[in-house]
Amino acid sequence: MPPTLRLAADIGGTFTDIVLVGGDRRLATKVLTTPRAPEEAVVAGTRLLLAEAGRTFADLALFVHGTTLATNAIIERKGAATALIATQGFRDTIEIADEGRFDQYDVLIEKPRPLVPRHLRFTVPERVDVTGDVLLPLDEAAVHRVAGQLRIAGATAVAVAFMHAYAHGHHEQRVREILAEALPGVYVSLSSEVAGEVREYERTSTTVANAYVQPLMASYLARLDEAFRALGSTAPIQLMTSGGSLAALDTAIRFPVRLVESGPAGGAILAAHIAAERGETQILSFDMGGTTAKICLIENGTPLKGRTFEVDRSSRFMKGSGLPVRIPVIEMVEIGAGGGSLARVDAMGRIHVGPESAGSEPGPACYGRGGTRATVTDADLALGRIDPANFAGGRIALDAVAAERALDAGIGAALGLDATGAAYGLSEIVDENMANAARVHAVEQGIDVAGRTLVAFGGAAPLHACRLAMKLGIRRVVVPTDAGVGSAVGFLMAPAAYEIVRSRHMMLASYQPAVAAAFAASLRAEAQALAERAAEGRPLVTRVQAFMRYAGQGHEIAVAIDEGALNSADAAEWLREAFEREYQRLYARHIPGGRIEIMSFSVLVTTEIVAPKPLPQLASLEVKPTEPVARRRLYDVAKRQWTEVAVYDRARLSAGCRFAGPAVVVEAGTSTVVAADFDAAVDAGGALVLTVREPRR
Repeated sequence: MPPTLRLAADIGGTFTDIVLVGGDRRLATKVLTTPRAPEEAVVAGTRLLLAEAGRTFADLALFVHGTTLATNAIIERKGAATALIATQGFRDTIEIADEGRFDQYDVLIEKPRPLVPRHLRFTVPERVDVTGDVLLPLDEAAVHRVAGQLRIAGATAVAVAFMHAYAHGHHEQRVREILAEALPGVYVSLSSEVAGEVREYERTSTTVANAYVQPLMASYLARLDEAFRALGSTAPIQLMTSGGSLAALDTAIRFPVRLVESGPAGGAILAAHIAAERGETQILSFDMGGTTAKICLIENGTPLKGRTFEVDRSSRFMKGSGLPVRIPVIEMVEIGAGGGSLARVDAMGRIHVGPESAGSEPGPACYGRGGTRATVTDADLALGRIDPANFAGGRIALDAVAAERALDAGIGAALGLDATGAAYGLSEIVDENMANAARVHAVEQGIDVAGRTLVAFGGAAPLHACRLAMKLGIRRVVVPTDAGVGSAVGFLMAPAAYEIVRSRHMMLASYQPAVAAAFAASLRAEAQALAERAAEGRPLVTRVQAFMRYAGQGHEIAVAIDEGALNSADAAEWLREAFEREYQRLYARHIPGGRIEIMSFSVLVTTEIVAPKPLPQLASLEVKPTEPVARRRLYDVAKRQWTEVAVYDRARLSAGCRFAGPAVVVEAGTSTVVAADFDAAVDAGGALVLTVREPRR
């Protein structure tokens, strides 16, 4: 029998989530992440599920993987010894940046520390202009001299970023050839391939980030592939990218910077699927795991997407305080607010939570693995939200006494509170931090979160979803099945795709149809070759965009275009009309007769996503009786008092079951706290739907 099982694995800072799907059956588990060798947790979790299914590694047909390893390596500065080779005169591009200050009134501002120290930045004579014409040929002798310096410095990765290399990448390619001969085994990233766009700082920063994590990711992915092959798997390994699509293993090794935020992207894909099934058009996706919380806005079934992401922000909500990477990315805000986030009290008596995390080693104090500082999970346990005997499916027994001891020592002693008061304060701070992040993110997008539906998943999100909804003015919460491993479930819904954005400046008044069509065709061929590696024979479709602006503006807008019409006689006219329509939609006006320029073209080659079948409306389902399996003491944070609540086993709940809060719904991967002001119901897709109870008239 040919292999039929599909596997997804999401490595987080605390837990590694594994999902196994075969036919209509889906199995899931959570195991503690093994930071020193992340593949060990993936293999261990996969063994558990295959044993439960009575199958072997040889039965795997597909393995989809997402990981935070690249992000963590940048944040923790644990990447490779990386060097930069730039055009002579541009040694300090990554330090000068755009000369902006993300907080202009802070005289003690701390800018993000470059990934490449100055002594590892080198330059060589060469120069290309904005059109791609060579003004100064590459000095190959200088490159050979730099290679000798790199050998002495012990660099294991090199980023090459020359001026206007997006328009002419031959100099960068020649540098790679020279380095391959002089320094075999050293990883080389070229800006013309990693981020072939205008804006020197962002292009260089992205290329440096790619080089910085490439040896780490290449080594890890090779070990993972080898481990699965040794166990009998022949399944292709595909990687989730930050843009919400799948890439083949060799593509991911070549461009690992695209794996930044790969795990959270899977959660956004899941939330979009949940929304489409239920006819929801305005969604706030809430993913809270062991280390971070991620919030994403979804409009009309599609997560908002962008072209730039900042890693390692020194100021959480300040644009410009992080290292920019120019890649296709699902827009979201991520903060250090997870189950393992550590709490402390400052000199002014204020509770702070995160971004530092206990991770999986030693983990929260209640894990009994050596942790002594209070975390969000310790607070959730002390407030009665978690059953200590059934955490993570019963594989991790929690120590409630250790949790209270950590809360007393870390918060209670400083503020004169008992363990319950300390846990309440910690919980309220982390919930307000997440609510504030959602507000800021929504304001940046010009969106009001009130009135949206909150889709909550991740091991900790269902514990906090109702309280977060109250703070944001949201009246409806959806907790999907297998919410505890939501991002991994989303991996299996993602399309195989590859997107290339490359700059090619053209004034619309002097538009050259043949040149534009040939340029788009070359991008399509390149993107298609990379997308086919992950498509596994599935049909591909192409979507083309032009990034256009009025001449003199600082930024462009994306305009969907018909590739086949680029070479038509009236292409310039319909490009103008398309640009003005999109500009009018975004800004409620356009400039008649304004001079327009094309800065870049984007080509996305992707497998089609099959829209899910709409589910029957919840109101149409027959109401079924629901009996609790137990009762438990739960601290009501809204009323600030203990109360006894019903406990429901999610495995026993079927479509149509309804009950009123306060209550707790338990399952292997998480627990859902239903606040006192909410009613709960199970819809036709098995999701828990929590709705604010209407007041009696």
